[in-house]
Amino acid sequence: MLLHAVVRLAVAPLARMIYRPVIEGRDNVPSHGPVILAANHLSFIDSVIIPLVAPRPVAFLAKSEYFQGHGVRGRMMRALFTALGAVPVERGTHRAAQASLDEARRILDRGQAFGIYPEGTRSRDGRIYRGRTGVGWLVLGTGAPVVPVAILGSDRIQPVGARLPRIRRVTVRFGQPLQFPENDSSVRSAQARRFITDEIMNEIQLLSGQESANCYNEHQEVA
Repeated sequence: MLLHAVVRLAVAPLARMIYRPVIEGRDNVPSHGPVILAANHLSFIDSVIIPLVAPRPVAFLAKSEYFQGHGVRGRMMRALFTALGAVPVERGTHRAAQASLDEARRILDRGQAFGIYPEGTRSRDGRIYRGRTGVGWLVLGTGAPVVPVAILGSDRIQPVGARLPRIRRVTVRFGQPLQFPENDSSVRSAQARRFITDEIMNEIQLLSGQESANCYNEHQEVA
């Protein structure tokens, strides 16, 4: 937490001065207690932007590879993600996916804010894709409110394949919190998870104005 506070105090003002982000609805994020920030996903750098502009620390799950790099770049990536409160997880199998959700639930059970991209991976064409139901599983299991988040312009800061960020303006919109009833017995209900996920994705789309792809994003890269 101390390292995260240092990063917010030192890096956040500098980033705001350089990129001049437009931040809307910041007060919609509850100041305490568990909350899920569910966002669209356009760029690798989204997981840096949201923690820097949110009014409280936000934990994201990040590929374990981001913590295993070598050389100067590897050390910098590891330090950045650690400071931002990212949690390293393995990816690629159903067991790993469930382990990731279990870790997310532990974060929420501790009363923290957790960030998730229901689409699963970055949109390469700017459209918004159908949400995976892991976010519905978390909602039903924890009763945490969901703040829909729209990020606009991050794909211009660091497009897919770009090694270094560019200076482009970005907009982050925090929507009104959505509340769904907690019901552990319904966690296994595919219909309940699907309904909640679709409601969340509809709110994100309203905030972002993105065209709907009406399908899942099947690209396997996860950021």
